[in-house]
Amino acid sequence: MLEIRPARTSDIKGIRALIDTFALNGRLLNKETVTLYESVQEFIVAVDGEKVVGCGALHILWEDLAEVRTVAVAEELHGSGVGHRILGAIIDRAKAVGVERLFCLTFETQFFSRHGFIEIEGTPVAPEVYTELLRSYDAGVAEFLDLESVKPNTLGNTRMLLTLQN
Repeated sequence: MLEIRPARTSDIKGIRALIDTFALNGRLLNKETVTLYESVQEFIVAVDGEKVVGCGALHILWEDLAEVRTVAVAEELHGSGVGHRILGAIIDRAKAVGVERLFCLTFETQFFSRHGFIEIEGTPVAPEVYTELLRSYDAGVAEFLDLESVKPNTLGNTRMLLTLQN
C-alpha cells in the first residue's frame, strides 16, 4: 500500500538513492547526504512498505514564497500518479504555512503545468525583497533570482511559478 507522508530520518537513504538515479543524467541537482539530513523536515515521501519510491521537498525562501525541490519518483512508477500526489502534499503544506507562491526550476514543464505552474521570466518580487534575497547562500534563491552564477548548473531548466489560492 502506497503512503504519502512527511519524511523521517530513516527515509534519507531511499531519498539519496532516488536523487542519485536522476542526478546521473542531469534531471536533478545532486545534494550532499548531510544536506538531506539537515532538510529532512522539508521532504514528503511516497513509501511502498519500507521502500521510498518518491520524494519532494518544500523549501521556504521568503514570507510568501517557497520552492518545490527534488521531486522524483522511481522510474517504474512514472505515470502512476505518485508524483502528482507528492506535489499535491507539498502544495497543501505550503498553504498550511502561509506561502502564497511556489517556485520550481524544472525540465518537467508539462507535469508542473498540470498543477497550475506557469513559466516565468525575471524575478517577481519587490526590489527590497530582491535585495534581501541576494544575501542568501542558498542555491535555490540564486535560481529564483535568475542569477548568472547558477546558470551553468541549470541550463535547459525552466523557471515556473504557482500562485496559491488559500
